[in-house]
Amino acid sequence: MTEPAPGGGLRRIDWVTGDWLNPPVRSFPIGDGELLVTCGAGTDFWRHTSYGFVHDDGHALLAPLASGTAMEVTFVVDYESQFDQAGILVRVDPEHWVKTGVEFCDGAPQVGAVVTRGMSDWSTAPAPEWAGRRVTMRVSRRDDALTVRARAEGEPWRLVRLAPLAPDAPTTAGPYCCAPSRDDLTVRFLGWATGPADTDPHTEP
Repeated sequence: MTEPAPGGGLRRIDWVTGDWLNPPVRSFPIGDGELLVTCGAGTDFWRHTSYGFVHDDGHALLAPLASGTAMEVTFVVDYESQFDQAGILVRVDPEHWVKTGVEFCDGAPQVGAVVTRGMSDWSTAPAPEWAGRRVTMRVSRRDDALTVRARAEGEPWRLVRLAPLAPDAPTTAGPYCCAPSRDDLTVRFLGWATGPADTDPHTEP
């Protein structure tokens, strides 16, 4: 189910609403609507490009993402092992998906997105100032496009990616996390919400 959330026309999504793609080692609610998720060792989402492997075993809690809607996931960037990551996964099928979030890579948090259409690509930008902070990732689906944005608490939105997404493709989305290089990553998710899609990729939602 969903319930009202303050501001921006968003409605909070209850954690029990989603279905797990690859259930994590454990997940349990804490505090005021938060969720702790512990990843399995060596988990990831990736297909072929450069690294030569396919991983489709990351953890994602998914609900429908219809055209004309947006979704936001908020989490804490308190991880620091190579390739630790959390954010939103948008999934059509095993060969067509987008993951976007904050990944710890080469000594610092990086905000970015992986767009996969048979093979994965990766765009990323350093965000060292986001270490230890609350970050929200937002995906907005309209017509044939997915607009991806991110922001740390108290800051304006950054446009991360504009990616193709077939308007008639049945699609799910929700919080995801992976631990490609270790076995003890626990991510603290603070919220999950949905609302109207953005009207313009260059205008703040």
